[in-house]
Amino acid sequence: MSGPREASSLSRLLNRELSWLEFNQRVLQEARDPSNPLLERVKFFCITSSNLDEFFEVRVAGLRQQVAGGVSEPLPDGLPPAQAIAQVQARIRAQVDELYTCWREELVPELARLGIRFVRVEDLDASDLAWLDSFYRERVHPVLTPLAIDESHPFPLLLNKMLNIVVKLVDTTGGTPKEKMGVVQVPQNLPRLVRLPRSDGRQEYLFLGRIIAHSLSRLFAGMQILGHWNIRVTRNGELYLEREEIENLLRAVEQEVRNRLKGEAVRLEVGHDCPDDVCQVLLKHLDLQPSDLYRINGPLHPGRIMSVEDSLQRPELRDPPFFAPTAPRLKGRSDIFNAIREGDILMHHPYESFNAVVDFLEQAARDPGVLAMKQTLYRTGGDARIIDALIQAARNGKQVTAIVELKARFDEQNNIVWARKLEQAGVHVVYGLLGYKIHAKVALVVRAETEGIRRYVHLSTGNYNATTARIYTDLGLLTCRPDFGEDATALFNLLTGICQFQPMRKFLVAPFQLHDQMMAMIQAEQHNASRKLPARIIAKMNSLVDPKVIDALYAASQSGVQIDLIVRGICCLKPGVPGLSENIRVRSIVDRFLEHSRIFYFENAANPRVFLASADWMPRNFFRRIEVAFPIEDGVLRHRLIHEVLEANLRDNARARILQPSGEYLRPPKPAPKTSPYRSQEVLLQLAAGNGAPETPPRPDAATPRRGAKKTVQVTVRRQPDLD
Repeated sequence: MSGPREASSLSRLLNRELSWLEFNQRVLQEARDPSNPLLERVKFFCITSSNLDEFFEVRVAGLRQQVAGGVSEPLPDGLPPAQAIAQVQARIRAQVDELYTCWREELVPELARLGIRFVRVEDLDASDLAWLDSFYRERVHPVLTPLAIDESHPFPLLLNKMLNIVVKLVDTTGGTPKEKMGVVQVPQNLPRLVRLPRSDGRQEYLFLGRIIAHSLSRLFAGMQILGHWNIRVTRNGELYLEREEIENLLRAVEQEVRNRLKGEAVRLEVGHDCPDDVCQVLLKHLDLQPSDLYRINGPLHPGRIMSVEDSLQRPELRDPPFFAPTAPRLKGRSDIFNAIREGDILMHHPYESFNAVVDFLEQAARDPGVLAMKQTLYRTGGDARIIDALIQAARNGKQVTAIVELKARFDEQNNIVWARKLEQAGVHVVYGLLGYKIHAKVALVVRAETEGIRRYVHLSTGNYNATTARIYTDLGLLTCRPDFGEDATALFNLLTGICQFQPMRKFLVAPFQLHDQMMAMIQAEQHNASRKLPARIIAKMNSLVDPKVIDALYAASQSGVQIDLIVRGICCLKPGVPGLSENIRVRSIVDRFLEHSRIFYFENAANPRVFLASADWMPRNFFRRIEVAFPIEDGVLRHRLIHEVLEANLRDNARARILQPSGEYLRPPKPAPKTSPYRSQEVLLQLAAGNGAPETPPRPDAATPRRGAKKTVQVTVRRQPDLD
C-alpha cells in the first residue's frame, strides 16, 4: 500500500484558514440554534464576530504579507497564498452575510418579542428626545473630536477596531459650495448601547453611534450634512520584535502593543449603504483593495453588544446556573498538602471549582513550611487572587519566581501590569524567552517537612485564569510525585537560568522532545497494529495542523489503528479517505463551554498511556513554544479520563459535528427513536452535581453522519476563539 507522502499535499491536507472558518461556522450555528436560550444565542453571535476580528488581525494579515512579499510557494495544503486568500475572503463573505441575517431576521425579532428592543432616534417621542439631548450634551459631546479630511488636514489615523462615523458634507464658508469629508471616532470609554429610561419595565436601547450621528450638526456647525455612515478598520495585530534590537523585553513588548493600534490595515467595514465614492476614498487612504471592503447590514463591532447580554437580568433567557463543586478529594480538607500526599488529585474545570487551585497557592503563600514558589503565567485574566498569592508569599519571605509571558497575544498589556506589580512586591519576574512563548502551565511549591524537602506540583491544560476557568473545559493535576517535582525544578531552572535542556523523567517538553515523543507513540501504535496487538489512539485538542503528525496518523490508519480525534477548531487532516485515512474519525464539539483540554490516549498493546498537555498538535506548539505534556500515572485517574471524559465526548450526538473529507462538518446520526440526544457537557455537569450520568444511547457511528441534517452555508473556496 502506498504511503501518505506519495499523495500530493492538495489531496492529503485541508487548508488551515478554511478549516478555522468552518470552526467559526459551528459557533454561528449555535447562535442560530433555537434550542439554545436566547441570550446564549446572542453571546454566540458576538463570539462569531469577535473571532473574525482576530482572524483578520492574525491569519488574514499573515496571508496578505505573503502575497505582498511575492511568496508563491504553496502552503502545506498545496494552495498558493494568493489563491488561499481569495478562497478565504469568499468564505468570509458568505459567513458575514449569514451572521447578519441571523441578527436581523432571528435574534432582533425574538429579542423584541420578549421586550428587548434596539430603537432608532427617528422613532422616539418628544420626551425621549429631550432626555437624549440632555444625555448627549452632558455625557457624549464633551469627549468627541470631529476630524476634517481636506487639503489642510491629513487623513486621520483610524485605530484598530475602533468604530468611526464618516461624514460627507458641504462647506459653504468660502462662498463656493465644496464637498468635504470628516470623521468622528465613537469613544470606547462610553457604553456602546445606551438604555432609555423606562418606568414600565421595557428594555429599549440606542446604539451610541446613532446618538452621535443624530447630533452631527453640532460637531460640524455651519456645514450641510449630506450623509453619514459607520466605518471600522481592522489592522495587523502581530507583534514584531527584532532579537538584535531588544535590550528590555518588557519595554519592547509595551511599545509594540501601542503600535498594534496603528498596524497595516487589512479590512474595511462600512455600513451597507455607504456610497461607492466614499468607499473609494477610504480604500485609497488605507491602501486597501476593493476585495478588502465588507459592507455590513447591521451593527459594526457587535462584540460590544455583549454588554447588554451581561447586564440583562433575565435568567430564563440563559443557560441554567451551575455552581462548580470542589473536587471530591478536596471536599472538607483544610490541609491541601496532606490531601495531595494521599494521592494525585485530578480536577476537571469548569465542572469542578478552580478555587482549589487558588487555595493551593494561597495556602502555600501562608504556610511557614513553604520555602519557595515558582509559577508560569500566560493569560492571568482580571482575577487578582493568584497574583496576590504570589505577592503575599514574597512578603512572607519565601523565594518566589513568576515566569510571565509578555507575548500572550492580545493579553500583553494585562500581563505587563501584573508583571510590574509582582516586581514591586519583590517577586523575581522572568519575562519569557525571546523567540519562544512560554505556554506551559506549571506551578511548583517547595516545602520543608519532617521527612525532608517535598515538592508539590500543579500542572494544567489551561491558564491560571479564574475567569476562563468558568467557561473553558480544562484539566489540572495536583501531585507530589518525586519525579514530577524533579522535572518541574529542572523546567524552571531551564527558563530562568543558563543551562542546556536535559531529558526529563516524566515531562515531555517542547520544543526539545514533545514532537519526537508524540510521533514515536503514534508509530508504536502502528507497529502494534501490524503485529495484531491492541492499537488505538484517541486525541482531544484544540487544533491539528502539523503535517508530520498528520502523516504519522495516516500511516497508522493504513496499518489498521482505529483513531478518534476530538478537535474543536482547526483540523487539516482529512478523515475517511479510502487508502489514506479510512480508520480515522474527527469530531468537533461546540457547546456552552469552550472545549480547551488536551488529552492524548495511546492503547500501547493493552497497557494504556494517557497524557495531558498544554500543547495542541501544531508546529508553533511543537517548535516555537515552551510546552509540557505529562502522563497520568494513577490508574483510577486514567480510568476517569478514558471512561468519563473521552467517552462522553465520543458519544456526543447533540453538539458534535463530524468532519468530512471535503472539510465540511455534518451532525452525527439522530439517536434511536424514544432515545434522548446525548450531550456530553450536560452529562458531565450532571456527574459533577452528583446526579449521575443520564441513560446513554449506543455510541453513534461517527464515520456516517446524518446526511439529512441541516447543513451550513458552504462555498467552494476557528480566546473565549483560540488563535493563540
